[in-house]
Amino acid sequence: MMKNIAPVSVRITRGGRVVIPAGYRHALGLKEGDEVLLSLVEGEVRLTTRLHELRRAQELVAKYANTGEQWSDELIAERRAEAARE
Repeated sequence: MMKNIAPVSVRITRGGRVVIPAGYRHALGLKEGDEVLLSLVEGEVRLTTRLHELRRAQELVAKYANTGEQWSDELIAERRAEAARE
């Protein structure tokens, strides 16, 4: 789990640039040249990494995928039923 870091004040410079403080970059595992994702959620700008968003998506899918059901078995059964009706 990622640790929390106290909020800091940063200034917007020419061209809309904002410097991400070193502690934040380190906590996110960011280095020069890395891409980040920005989103606007309920009036807040959120900065995340692609890896973080991928993990979030995997956790979401895992909630539905780990129900003990085999989706592939269900799909095959549906296709066989359709073929039998034809």
